[in-house]
Amino acid sequence: MLLKSIASEADSLVLDLEDAVIPEHKIQTRRTIAEWLRDIDFDHKEVTVRINPLNTPWGFDDLKETMENPPDAYLVPKPNHLNDLDLIDTELTQLERLYGHPRRSVGLILIANETPQGALNLPTFGACPRIAAMSWGAEDLSAALGAPRNRNEHADYLSVYEYCRQQTLLCAVATGVQPIDSVYVDLGNQQAFERECHEGASLGFTGKLTIHPDQIPPVNAAFTPNDTDVDTAQRLLKAFEKAQSEGKLAFRFEGQMVDAPHIKRARSLLQRASQAGVPI
Repeated sequence: MLLKSIASEADSLVLDLEDAVIPEHKIQTRRTIAEWLRDIDFDHKEVTVRINPLNTPWGFDDLKETMENPPDAYLVPKPNHLNDLDLIDTELTQLERLYGHPRRSVGLILIANETPQGALNLPTFGACPRIAAMSWGAEDLSAALGAPRNRNEHADYLSVYEYCRQQTLLCAVATGVQPIDSVYVDLGNQQAFERECHEGASLGFTGKLTIHPDQIPPVNAAFTPNDTDVDTAQRLLKAFEKAQSEGKLAFRFEGQMVDAPHIKRARSLLQRASQAGVPI
């Protein structure tokens, strides 16, 4: 399974110590992951370890036992308060010093509002300097709320979960980190999954968590700018250069009035395309 994951088209791999591991197996699984981090060639993929929450017997030990050969980041589930992140930051700083790693070289990716407390405190989380990205989790949040479901009959999120989704997007962008959309768990509804991927990309999310290899190609297709998008962005920037030379900052482009926000979006799209290996 690990080798198949490494060979996949995923940008990042998550080595899970939380929900995928029963309590009786957590210590041995942690040892196995520490060995993988030491011995396995992940072929330049970003590697993330999903730790257990700090209020469990395993959370801090998950950090201590995997930092000698550290992952690129830790996926932090169920943070309730900024203090949770500060405690992790302090622990990682000490471990980086112990093992000779550069300070704050290991990032944090938050599953930021899996609890009601986390959802309410999310705007404060950006004060932690180690955050690299924010995601969110409808499944744990609905369990915490005691809700029997989190989607309607059309497979769209119910209002409180859509609010948390948009809150994550806004807080991540305001913090200057990557906003990553949550998992889609209904593996039998491919049409709704693909629709949600494209909707997330249109909103401004830069990626999406997956739970099955078959989900990776649709995610990559939705979040990678296509040739048409790249061509349009390039033509817009070329038209902008011409407009600037004429002393204009707002101008007509292919039937629309465009100005500074459109130029910013075009530059951002080309940057994402370049990072994804799309020819520019």
